Amino acid sequence: MPATAPAPALTLEDIRKARARVYEAALRTPLIRLFAPELPASRRIYLKLDCLQPIGSFKIRGAYNLIAQLPADQLRGGVYTASAGNAAQGVALAASRAGVPCTVVMPDHAPQVKLDAVARLGARIIQVPWDEMWTCMQTRSFPGLETATFVHPFDDIRFWAGNGTCGLEIMEDLPNVDTVVVPFGGGGLAIGVATAVKALRPQCQVLAAESINAPLAASLRAGRATTIERRPSIADGIGGGSVFESIYHHAARLLDGTRQADEQAIRDAIRFLATRARVVAEGAGACPVAIAMAGDAGEGDIVCIVSGGNIDPNLLAEILVEG
Repeated sequence: MPATAPAPALTLEDIRKARARVYEAALRTPLIRLFAPELPASRRIYLKLDCLQPIGSFKIRGAYNLIAQLPADQLRGGVYTASAGNAAQGVALAASRAGVPCTVVMPDHAPQVKLDAVARLGARIIQVPWDEMWTCMQTRSFPGLETATFVHPFDDIRFWAGNGTCGLEIMEDLPNVDTVVVPFGGGGLAIGVATAVKALRPQCQVLAAESINAPLAASLRAGRATTIERRPSIADGIGGGSVFESIYHHAARLLDGTRQADEQAIRDAIRFLATRARVVAEGAGACPVAIAMAGDAGEGDIVCIVSGGNIDPNLLAEILVEG
């Protein structure tokens, strides 16, 4: 359970205000049609390429919007976050732009490519077991970092607002979209995107994409935020074992359900994107594509958010070779 009360509902106006701040660091990423003639003509898949962001992930949107709004007294002691890798890079970049030190609590199994990227941005890394990192997210505290300001990687309305700019871009580029499939890890991207999309096109279906770790699906079935047994997944960016109560409240209200892709389907989607679309995607970013290509997101105009491209090169090579 998070240590603070649930944030108020995000609004379209919050997201529109975030744009001026977000684009100081983030890109307005392209939306491209996936060329896949083997799919039914009724299923038109588009890729929202947030893997092309400067840090290779959508997380720059929310992190920059949040840190840009922190007052000077909260920045004075620096900032820190807890992350499996992508939020770590977003917070580190935003902190470097603000001229303040940054520390990142990362799991001890984090991919080397993400560790290297965080280090290049000048952040100090503390590696701990996954459960300790998750506890840091829940309590918003970590021993020895009491003088720094904690930046939550997903449970903050300012993070949601920055992430929501991705949804605004989708609606500008494809206003008649039928379905948007969003990777669901902490839930900050899903809440931001769904808020923008539903405000501008209420009939559009917004689906959460999960891997074999599917705490949102379990929570929706139970009617409350719940915890599942966490298993290692190629989609490490969406590999949590539980949903925060505050996140569940908003996700249950905004989303039209969740879909899961198994490990092989995600690997196949990574390979398909690399060889057919020339897009490098990590597991979490390929998960929506695996779901849409299988037909689990329905028919019509479907946008898959390729949320990140920070895949370990050795793993990518292994997946390409096995194909």
